[in-house]
Amino acid sequence: MARVGMLPVILRESLAKRTLPREPEPDLVMADPEQVAAYTEAGRIDGVMAASYLFQSAHISHVIQGCKRVVDIGCGPATQLGQIAQLNPDVSFLGVDLSEEMLTQGKRYVGDLGLRNVEFLKADMTNLHDIASGAADGVISTMALHHLPTLAELERCFSEIRRILRPQGALYLVDFGRLKSLQSVIYFAYMNAAHQPHIFSLDYERSLRAAYLPEDFARFTQERLGPGPCLYTTRPVPILVLVTTKPPDGDDARLRSRLRSLRAALPRRYRRDLDLIRRLFRLGGLRDDPFR
Repeated sequence: MARVGMLPVILRESLAKRTLPREPEPDLVMADPEQVAAYTEAGRIDGVMAASYLFQSAHISHVIQGCKRVVDIGCGPATQLGQIAQLNPDVSFLGVDLSEEMLTQGKRYVGDLGLRNVEFLKADMTNLHDIASGAADGVISTMALHHLPTLAELERCFSEIRRILRPQGALYLVDFGRLKSLQSVIYFAYMNAAHQPHIFSLDYERSLRAAYLPEDFARFTQERLGPGPCLYTTRPVPILVLVTTKPPDGDDARLRSRLRSLRAALPRRYRRDLDLIRRLFRLGGLRDDPFR
């Protein structure tokens, strides 16, 4: 069910009796221009993260069908947001980030893509006071929540999400899950080290060390988000945690066709990575598959 290289990881995770203690990242905001530029370049849409980007873009596009205004919390350099906005030209997106340098990169990127449906806001994701209550038809966040230094701030972020999201609005939050063994962290962080700058692998390692437990997400989903959103993890290794509402009824055949075309256009290696993510989430109970 999984790549041969993952089998030792699965075994270590299953045998580990304790979960690694969480190590918050040293800097909440990535502000150094050279660091941001290197991180951004390594993580663009045609790089080693291509499979992950397309997986998230596909599922988000299904969940936000019918939305008019969607807020992306922790948008970073807008690589993920740019692809989502391209797939959903009738939706207005607001990318939120606390790093001025990340926002600069994001504005430049969406400008290069020729997008007119993306705006940006500098804000703390635990205090979105510039966004009115119930103003968002949808809220998304991809691989950003582990940057929050404490559980209390993660809880405040969930509370803010609930506040700005209209009742029965669309929701899609995905982030790393905390792993049990240090060997697993090192394996995943450096598995693509030969194909990316060291700073990107190092950031990946720090992110995995800073990840929250799936149980933390489950508790705040129940206590702060209320009924509606469901929680999924990849299985058998919960390296990714997903909190999402169900896609609306009805099927967008054109969107599915385009997503299948984007999958087919991926290099074979990245296409295998995408199919592995799909399989691991399917094992975790996620039945909707926009690529079918």
